[in-house]
Amino acid sequence: MKVVIAEKPSVARDIAKVLNITAKKKGYIEGRGCAVTWAFGHLVTLQEPGEYDPALKRWSLDALPFVPDEFKLTLIKNHGVAEQFQLIKNLCQQAEEIVCATDAGREGELIFRYILALCHCEDKPIRRLWLNSLTPEAIQVAFKDLKDGHDYDALYAAARCRSESDWIVGLNAT
Repeated sequence: MKVVIAEKPSVARDIAKVLNITAKKKGYIEGRGCAVTWAFGHLVTLQEPGEYDPALKRWSLDALPFVPDEFKLTLIKNHGVAEQFQLIKNLCQQAEEIVCATDAGREGELIFRYILALCHCEDKPIRRLWLNSLTPEAIQVAFKDLKDGHDYDALYAAARCRSESDWIVGLNAT
């Protein structure tokens, strides 16, 4: 099975329609050997400072500077996120291939890779759907020209660097 992860439900619906994937399930659409699902934008994020060290739950200069040895990921705290993430995780673990259909750019790549990491599916084969338009024609052309997902490793590295540096500066220099 191929799993396609879009950034938003509306994009997933557009993709599924163009690919003639019509069986609506809770949290995804399936058919023709594919499951098209979605995040809610930044579904996964870096853990809050207090999750690394309880002393950081209350702001104090005494606890700063702080930089974690390793950044850890967590789900955002919004309604329905845990359920949607569990569904994505189950689909990804069953997948033979995972297609990144998040927004074309640094943040879209970060959203997808953070989801893969929290799903423990980073070793699965990944492909990249690079869309600059959501017209049916653009979606068809992009699916005919799927790229190796690892062609975008540098874009992910730049996005991750920006995310982690924002976290460090936000905590220590604000």
